[in-house]
Amino acid sequence: MNDHPESFPPGGDEPEPVPFEDIVKGLEGLGADVEREETEAQQRSAGEQAERGGQEQPEASAQQGAGGAEAGANPLAGLLGALGLGGAAGGDMGESLSKFAAGLGQQMPGFDPQMLMMMMGRIQSLMNSGEGPVNWALARDVARTVSASQPDPTPTSGELGPIEDAVRLAEHWLDEATALPAGTTGALAWSRAEWIEKTLPVWKQLVEPVAERMTGAMSGLLPEAAAGAAAPITGIVRQMGGSLFGHQVGTALAQLATEVLGSSDIGLPLGPDGKAVLLPANVTAFSAGLEIPATEVRLYLAMREVAYHRLFAHVPWLKAHVLGAVEAYARGITVDQSRIEELMRNAQSPEGLADLQSVFEEGITFTAPDNPQQRAALARLETILALTEGWVDAVVNAAAAPNLPHAAALRETLRRRRASGGPAEQTFSALVGLEMRPRRLRDASRLWASLGDARGIDGRDDLWAHPDLLPTAEDLDDPDGFVHRDEIDMSGLADMFNEDENEKKSGEEEKGGE
Repeated sequence: MNDHPESFPPGGDEPEPVPFEDIVKGLEGLGADVEREETEAQQRSAGEQAERGGQEQPEASAQQGAGGAEAGANPLAGLLGALGLGGAAGGDMGESLSKFAAGLGQQMPGFDPQMLMMMMGRIQSLMNSGEGPVNWALARDVARTVSASQPDPTPTSGELGPIEDAVRLAEHWLDEATALPAGTTGALAWSRAEWIEKTLPVWKQLVEPVAERMTGAMSGLLPEAAAGAAAPITGIVRQMGGSLFGHQVGTALAQLATEVLGSSDIGLPLGPDGKAVLLPANVTAFSAGLEIPATEVRLYLAMREVAYHRLFAHVPWLKAHVLGAVEAYARGITVDQSRIEELMRNAQSPEGLADLQSVFEEGITFTAPDNPQQRAALARLETILALTEGWVDAVVNAAAAPNLPHAAALRETLRRRRASGGPAEQTFSALVGLEMRPRRLRDASRLWASLGDARGIDGRDDLWAHPDLLPTAEDLDDPDGFVHRDEIDMSGLADMFNEDENEKKSGEEEKGGE
């Protein structure tokens, strides 16, 4: 190996970019040189240890084992350690990268080792200790940093008190509108930063299926030689993908935190069980242009929040059903591979390093292919979101209409908000690949209202006993037909039962006459 300055190309014209496949071949050649040098070094070491009686062998073995363990914890260090560059043994990473770049420069004339050092140094700085398809530590840091760029006061006790009063009154009113019992035991007032921090556990369940698609796509772009002969490279790429997606999630959550009003804006409670949540700063901003008393707005939002808690607290299968629909939809999402290919192809040039930063800022985009499987998955997700949101809309309207003068106006405002999504929600769907919007909200709400009129509150809410009892996407096309069709079926069964009873009585009378 050559770790001297003369192995670096002279200054002047910038070398032509080297194809990624050639980089892999260079790594293989570098690895062969390293392996040969390691064999020779081991032989020399064995001879020296034999002369000294082998007393230092246990210590050397222990050091080697420790290095292997550390390499397993850090793919970049593992790659350097596998190539004999000291990274796995806890040595200086900068020195290891320098040796790595110099050796690769010798293997591949025209390749700029300085660019490789810059690239891998950037990758190392981006890859914190993250496990799984998303670097959640990075996501949290990015979200909190972006959120801190705007004023985000901590809610005071004076703001929490009115929220608690609103929640208690909302639960009382909803008792008259639904058979499902109360699902909250208290209320919380959150800042935007608290919303980010407290909702992360549910976001993990929602976005990791999509993140798996992206990291898999990045790993799939590696040539077979890289995947088979240089496994640490695959680890680097996957960890880099986790950091990239973590950055996107953090950015999206920070923007979404500027618009959310509570913990259930996306269609399922994101906060702790049994706690209704409102964000006073966002509620104030939302109320500013409505020309409706702030007390009334807060009450209406509290009713929506506690209605979601009732539904998800007393329909135990619902949350898993929603998450399953998200996962099924995520399996069909495709990643903008051209963007990833461009990133990996150009990463060895100064322009490529700048592009690496732009990818972290702009994100990788996602698309859903138009095929029968994906259309079915999307219909399933949109249907369950529409049914949950439609139930909340219908129940809250039934409870609010007699008590709040502006209930109809607030209902329409929030319907439009949920159906279209604000700018931050649109950004979130582009960066994370999910659209948690109930496009069939109005149809679903009309269906639940019709069911309440036809079967009463208990009969309507009994449909949540099992997912197979719920209306389908086709039923949302004709909400009234779903209600009346079931009524016809039930009356037909009653007629059949009456006919059987009449025939039985006639037979008994004939026998008695004989």
